[in-house]
Amino acid sequence: MTDDASPGPGSQPGPSPAEVRRVDVLVVGGGPSGLAAAVELRRAGASVAVVEREAALGGIPRHTAHTGYGLRDLHRVLSGPTYAARYASLAERAGVDLCVSTSAVEWSGEGDVVTTSPTGMARWAARAVLLATGCRERPRTARLVPGDRPEGVLTTGSLQQRTELFGLPVGERAVVVGAEHVSFSAVHTLRRHGVSVAAVVTDLPRSQTYAALRAATAARVPLHTASEVAAIRGKGRVRAVEVRHRPTGARETIPCDTVVFTGDWVPDHELARRRPLAFAGPHPRVDQALRTSRRGVFACGNLVHAAEPADVCALGGRHAARSVLGYLETGAWPEDGVDLLAAAPLAWVHPARLTSTSERPARGRLLTRVRQFTGAGTLTLVQAGRVLHAEGRRGLVPNRSIPLAAGALETVELDAGPVELVWRGAGPAKMAP
Repeated sequence: MTDDASPGPGSQPGPSPAEVRRVDVLVVGGGPSGLAAAVELRRAGASVAVVEREAALGGIPRHTAHTGYGLRDLHRVLSGPTYAARYASLAERAGVDLCVSTSAVEWSGEGDVVTTSPTGMARWAARAVLLATGCRERPRTARLVPGDRPEGVLTTGSLQQRTELFGLPVGERAVVVGAEHVSFSAVHTLRRHGVSVAAVVTDLPRSQTYAALRAATAARVPLHTASEVAAIRGKGRVRAVEVRHRPTGARETIPCDTVVFTGDWVPDHELARRRPLAFAGPHPRVDQALRTSRRGVFACGNLVHAAEPADVCALGGRHAARSVLGYLETGAWPEDGVDLLAAAPLAWVHPARLTSTSERPARGRLLTRVRQFTGAGTLTLVQAGRVLHAEGRRGLVPNRSIPLAAGALETVELDAGPVELVWRGAGPAKMAP
């Protein structure tokens, strides 16, 4: 999709203020996970509506012009805008009620969702609600970076919207903050639009992306590791950043007119917190079927595991759809279960609750992330002192998804207390990549 003002096929603003819409399933969020879920639900015969606060469907892929989308879910390689348009088209052809420029702002009663759109406020009465609101990058203000407040400070998302959707100029010389996958996507976007990149800055001891990706996008760009942006300088427009090198405390001034803050993902969980739902760290707590702590409310995509690739999110949306259909058919909702916990240096584990030993999570695996680089060791699932499963790893890298086979969950005892995912020193476990 090339025009952000164009809602896309079959899309329309939300219902009028006086109207109460009744559907089997309301999906909040029109990105890959929400649209994939909506398509599956509609094909199974459920009445489905998707509300999306942006003026067009498709989520982040709409403004990421590079290729690589769709391999796992659509079994083809597409550019981001083509991928987004494909899912919007699939949803329209399936008969999903698509409402753009519509924000879900509040809950009403047991399960109704209040939305606002250009036509006013409305209430949606749904038998089930699927939250697929995704995640966003932490901006400069949330990172507490001091200095002046000039124009030219962006996130990767705002950078790509300006360049890919609106064709607006950005600047001439940029500093990118962060060194994970999306950071080098930002470098690629900047250079594609004629902006030179003066430096990539990360507070971690080395880059967190793949060597091939860095080589392809930023081979000659200076990488400042174990460093932080200590201040942004400029009146009216950015003119420089001050970078502090942590090991020595030395400061370096890098002239630039643009600063792009990348990664450091935050789930878009405002509506989830208003319910309120139980949380596990930064994410709404879900079980292996993507059920939340509230009957009839499900959550999927990067709301529950920020941040995975779009096709992984889409597959998670399909997994959620199967769970929602089961609930619509039986009304069953598990009350018992055990929590899955992550011990430091692991940041979180998804799913964070187990309510059945027979149901598998999406793609048959657990996901976790780590806060710091590690050497070789073993990811171990432990319950009440009993080792359920162990997988050896050559080392863990921050800001990368770490999968773990979920088959061991079959041995969990639902009345034996929490299951903990622990990182241990190297041992005799079978090594995995």
